[in-house]
Amino acid sequence: MPTKLLWLIALVLVLGRAAGVHAALPETVRFASGDGKTELVGYLYTPADAGPHPAIVLLHGRSGHYSTLKRGTYTAESLTARHRMWGRYWASRGYAALLVDSFGPRGHPDGFPRHSYDDRPAAVSERFVRPLDAYGALAYLRSRSDVAGERVGVQGWSNGGMTVLSTLAVDAPGIAGTGLDKGFRAGLAQYPSCRTQLREPAYRPYAPLLILAAENDDEVSPKVCDTFAELMRGRGHPVEFVVYEGAHHSYDDPGKTKQSHAPNGAAMKDSLHRAELFFARHLKPEREIRP
Repeated sequence: MPTKLLWLIALVLVLGRAAGVHAALPETVRFASGDGKTELVGYLYTPADAGPHPAIVLLHGRSGHYSTLKRGTYTAESLTARHRMWGRYWASRGYAALLVDSFGPRGHPDGFPRHSYDDRPAAVSERFVRPLDAYGALAYLRSRSDVAGERVGVQGWSNGGMTVLSTLAVDAPGIAGTGLDKGFRAGLAQYPSCRTQLREPAYRPYAPLLILAAENDDEVSPKVCDTFAELMRGRGHPVEFVVYEGAHHSYDDPGKTKQSHAPNGAAMKDSLHRAELFFARHLKPEREIRP
């Protein structure tokens, strides 16, 4: 078969797959936060089969999860490329993935700019409020027949990663009504700040924790998280830490700007693989784990 024809067939197949993926929007769902007063919006990605599936709660960073290119539109159609990528990735691997909007329902759908930490309202605190959203999402997932409620993990980026650390604390807001034995089974925090937990002498996570950091991060210090992880391991807690050489904050943004920097691309590829292995180990029965 001529080389040109083979190339055209391959192009058609690629475009067809891309169109199918683009059309696969997540389900928009609503559920109560554990704060007892906020109705949250979530975007749920699910596998094709009926389940029940293990699940992962996804927590956005300080800029929210709506694309700046679609400012003013806050729907499933305007999610950022990174959040779409991860949601579809998990669904393709047999997980239900629930992306939680913590900022929109509290009047901040566009999130917050860089280095604005001290100016953010207490209503979106990653220490005292957002963990309640995570537990609200956990309760919602457990109400669904297509979710294996005892096998749910949590993943977050940046400020969402900081929320993961707070959510997995033995004294986390919202954990009292859930119980440590019925909380999240594992947590993945990508490029979080670990300063708060490092300063808390009594902090300990009740579930296995994986922290993925970027060496050349201009928003948070990977060295602090390295120190924190080493301290946790020294106390006997299952905390893994990986730092990606040369990578930047938000290295897993699949857009051209971030991915034009080769270390970001390498970090994103490894993160996808490492995250799948981590959650498979803690959320899937051994017979379901892929090689």
